[in-house]
Amino acid sequence: MHTKWPEAPATVTEPADTVVVPDFLPPDLRPVTRQDVEGFMMRWDMPLVIDDEVHACPCGAYRNWIVFNMRDDSVWLRCEAGHATEEPRLDTAWYNRNSLPVDAFHPTLKDGLRHLGH
Repeated sequence: MHTKWPEAPATVTEPADTVVVPDFLPPDLRPVTRQDVEGFMMRWDMPLVIDDEVHACPCGAYRNWIVFNMRDDSVWLRCEAGHATEEPRLDTAWYNRNSLPVDAFHPTLKDGLRHLGH
């Protein structure tokens, strides 16, 4: 039995008078990606339990955290007293599971902290 393969389709070229319109949204409607910002932040008012232990700052704080998810996929915790430490047991996947949609973008860290009440 012999099967004849169909011939390859001819190359289709667009007519010279075709106008190509970019399919990009206007800048104010484009989604923001991780590469567009230094990081994301959220409030975490409850005690933060990591590996079955309540995480505490060396200053004694154990609630009311600001959680930062940085562009390099590191997660940092900041207590109300302003102490910030990287938390290697948390990652971007944890942050994404626990954060709400982004509700605002801020030009500076200070503006973001003020928005979150710190």
